[in-house]
Amino acid sequence: MGEKKLTPRKVQILKAIVDAHITHGEPVGSKYLSRDVAIPASPATIRNEMAELEEMGYLIQPHTSAGRVPSELGYRLYVDALIQQYSETKSEIDEINERLRYKLTEMDEILSEASRLAASFTDYTGIAFKTGAGKVRVLKFNSVLLSETDFLLVMTFAKDVVKSKKIHLTFRIDEDVLRRFTEALNIYLVNLTGDEIAMPIIVKLEAIMGSASEMVHPTIKVIYEAIAELDSADVKLDGIAKLLQYPEYSDVTKLRSLLGVLEEKDRLMEVITSHTDPDDGIHVYIGTENDSDVMQGTTMIFKSVNIGGNQVAIGVIGPKRMNYQHVIDMISKLASGIEKLGEENRPFGAYPPLPGGDYDD
Repeated sequence: MGEKKLTPRKVQILKAIVDAHITHGEPVGSKYLSRDVAIPASPATIRNEMAELEEMGYLIQPHTSAGRVPSELGYRLYVDALIQQYSETKSEIDEINERLRYKLTEMDEILSEASRLAASFTDYTGIAFKTGAGKVRVLKFNSVLLSETDFLLVMTFAKDVVKSKKIHLTFRIDEDVLRRFTEALNIYLVNLTGDEIAMPIIVKLEAIMGSASEMVHPTIKVIYEAIAELDSADVKLDGIAKLLQYPEYSDVTKLRSLLGVLEEKDRLMEVITSHTDPDDGIHVYIGTENDSDVMQGTTMIFKSVNIGGNQVAIGVIGPKRMNYQHVIDMISKLASGIEKLGEENRPFGAYPPLPGGDYDD
């Protein structure tokens, strides 16, 4: 197996078999490749090449005297080659950007719309998700007194993400009280995760503020909320019913098990987060590359994008016999469009940390 080389003709035959199997869903034979694909070799030569590709692990012969279908290794070689050469079509990019044009200002909206468009453009189940890293920390606190009972708390996070929250109090404060409170926040809460903001620290802040100690509780609540908005995991699916059109999911028992994973967000997030590669490229997980028994007949493709300091991924779930070229193309363009729109709209309260900007009510 290691002695044989993957020659250009073998690569051509393997690609033709994957393309034909994706289109027709049937084993592919040498006569089809010679006659319909017009590979410049006799059927006998093609059969020999197919036999060697099978020995090398790129093809499988499901039945004696039948044609071949791609193995996971065959799909993997096919996909890796596509990732290096996928092209962009201007009309498709324009269509994606047009359908994304309305303002997306909340993460929930972005994930929902991304999964819907992924399903629409590819005809597979669309998925969009954001994982919680558990490491979100406030790097700096600022504040602005709005009235005797209201102030604006401005929290700066990594990557210049800024969240502003208006806090209403039931008693009066002045500039001096707010200044002392902000200084205390920067001393005791900077660089802490939500889990690290524990009761002893809260009690310490209340002691420091004395008669204005009641401003601590609503402020801590707002800080927890801001961290959770940036750090919470979420996943959106669209077009689950699209799986029913593929014969690979005709086994009711297997389909029910797969749907169980897709419908239970915690289980699905476990599958997703088992893939820890953080770069921004296309990720393709074929069959057994998915760390879940019920997804071993399934391919998951997604692309990571950064939106307002949040690492978000957009992709699809479908059969191994997937139109990889089209899916990789569309997911790449969709992810780029959403990332660009996110930069234009500066979502999730990423407002300037100085007076005069918008803030949450």
